[in-house]
Amino acid sequence: MEENQSYASVAGNAAWPHLNALVKAGALANNYFADAHPSIPNYFMLTTGQTLTFDDSSTKVWDVDNIARHMLSAKVSFKVYAEDIKQGYLGGNTGLYVIRHNPFAMLSDVAGNQQVANQVIQPFSQFTTDAANKTLPAFSFVVPDLNDDAHNGTPQSADNWLQSNVIGPLAANPAFQTGGDGLLIVLFDESLGTDISNGGGHIACVFWGPIVKAGYTQTSKNTYQHQSMLRTIMEVLSLSNPPGAAASAPDMNEFFNLK
Repeated sequence: MEENQSYASVAGNAAWPHLNALVKAGALANNYFADAHPSIPNYFMLTTGQTLTFDDSSTKVWDVDNIARHMLSAKVSFKVYAEDIKQGYLGGNTGLYVIRHNPFAMLSDVAGNQQVANQVIQPFSQFTTDAANKTLPAFSFVVPDLNDDAHNGTPQSADNWLQSNVIGPLAANPAFQTGGDGLLIVLFDESLGTDISNGGGHIACVFWGPIVKAGYTQTSKNTYQHQSMLRTIMEVLSLSNPPGAAASAPDMNEFFNLK
């Protein structure tokens, strides 16, 4: 997840050379909009199909249908890899980590069970280890800190961090080589605060991996939002009955070579 950049400031912009190279190798949704401002409702839409709250300082734990519940029930492995926290951390903001960027820490299926939290919530260093050891789970949610997600730091810094810490390690992973089934999604939570189109503004959404149509830019007239992403992720993971608005949102199958 990246933060607070408009579509125009990302797609084709020289400030994001690595991400735009990923676009050329993968696919770009050019009619994708965030659901709201500020951050937190977008993260909840991505995981629950609901906005739930517009209070960025909220740490309330929610007992609602969500993707974590579906993955736990179906025994689909998943981890949240977040910078600046320790394994199983369920506390609030610390250092350059903000809980509003980690919705899994506010969902009862994870936050209400420390044993599950210890399994799911990991320091980002564990992503490096798991990628190198080829032990990544079926679903990974990467939470860079405020300096590395373009929130506080520069786009160039975020782009370099993404290349060094995510794209590079994944490129060496068999799942992301020919014949593999790996999928990387690089997504922004919301656009600039002045952009309120469709709620949260026009943002870039990039797909990359062997199952993605290479060099593809959206051709449909669909308007995609985070509820479509939630539905699409669940479909890729073979999880049924997406929650909330994801149930009726358009899926994003046009970007994939799915059998």
